[in-house]
Amino acid sequence: MSGRFVGPILVLLGMGFAAPAPAQAPPGTMAIGRLHYDGGGDWYANPSALPNLIAAARQRAGLRLAEKEKVVRLVDDDIWNVAYLHVTGHGNLRWSEQELVILRRWLVAGGFLHVSDNYGLDESFRREVARLFPERPLEPVPGGHPIYHLVYDFPQGVPKIHEHDGKPAEGLGIFLDGRLALFYDYQSDLSDGWEDPAVHRDPAEKHEAALRMGVNLIAYAIGFGGTQP
Repeated sequence: MSGRFVGPILVLLGMGFAAPAPAQAPPGTMAIGRLHYDGGGDWYANPSALPNLIAAARQRAGLRLAEKEKVVRLVDDDIWNVAYLHVTGHGNLRWSEQELVILRRWLVAGGFLHVSDNYGLDESFRREVARLFPERPLEPVPGGHPIYHLVYDFPQGVPKIHEHDGKPAEGLGIFLDGRLALFYDYQSDLSDGWEDPAVHRDPAEKHEAALRMGVNLIAYAIGFGGTQP
């Protein structure tokens, strides 16, 4: 199956940024995906996270998103119908050779993958991403990158939401032809921060910071969309 996702024109008030998009917006809405992966990790972790983020992106940035997340496997045809694919969990992540081929193709074609280190995923994710792009190691996403400024301003980079090991939060990524195709929040835990406040009892400012960074991520994914397998 061939599919295509493209984004609406984003006029981001007060920031001076406009994300590139085709002249005519597509009909309907775009889906935000959650990746169902193998290996034993809890891919389904943080069940209220994406619903809260989707609602924030719809309300605050006017993005035309489906109200509910779409759970997809890399081997599903639906992978070509999501603009932003989210990965989280605490345990082991493992991609088959077939899945690596599909994911690589999807990213090269314009897909955007966001991985949120939910404390316990780091080791297996770094192993798998090294298999995905052996010649392209994760690298810091510089503070001047649009992903930190599209809708909300994060001059210090990705915010620190949960303590984990007490290390500074890092925004790491993989760039393909100059485009940020994969974003990894490490020692930040954005996904936990998106959850209902009662789940982790995060301070209101942490919950808000996580949502704001998430809105930036989706805005970037939608604005730079355009997948054609």
